[in-house]
Amino acid sequence: MQRRELETAAANYSYLRGLLYIPVGGLFVLAALGNWEVGPFRHTWVFLLAALTIGAVALAINRYYNENYGRLTPSTGQQVRACIGLVLAVGLMLGGASLLRSHAAWSLDLPVNAIAVCFALIMLASYAIGIGLKAHHVVIWGTILVAGALPVWNGPDPSNIGLLLCGAGVILTGVFDHRLFVQTFGPRRAIDYENGDVAAQ
Repeated sequence: MQRRELETAAANYSYLRGLLYIPVGGLFVLAALGNWEVGPFRHTWVFLLAALTIGAVALAINRYYNENYGRLTPSTGQQVRACIGLVLAVGLMLGGASLLRSHAAWSLDLPVNAIAVCFALIMLASYAIGIGLKAHHVVIWGTILVAGALPVWNGPDPSNIGLLLCGAGVILTGVFDHRLFVQTFGPRRAIDYENGDVAAQ
């Protein structure tokens, strides 16, 4: 494979392992339930146990991908860009959400769902920069962005609803990304990398 093809394959492999997004979405939902103290989730030990269970599911899914599709390691440049992007995403999430709606003196205090708006923007930008936006990315995150930006979020802080919206969006994205992953890399065990590792350098 040419260098560019290998790097593209590594980027696709990193982004499209969609089943991993399902437990991530579960963490969003868990956070909302914990904040609301719904039923048993008002107990810290239940919350932690649920989080550990979600973590174990994520490890099992990661093992599934490694055993059935091998491993592709992004190039150093891709990893650096990913780290920079993560830092910027955290800054946008914290700063943007506080700017749009918070108790800070400098907040615009708009009637929007700041978490939904900021996270949708982050997801759209991440895919646009990483592997390019696909139709399902635009539909899912565009819908959440519009829903969060509608000036109807008056009253109590809508952050927990924002977490639920984002959790559902992450899970849906994961399902469609996995479908695209299989289309890109073939059915399970169709790819046989020597020693299970291929690095894009």
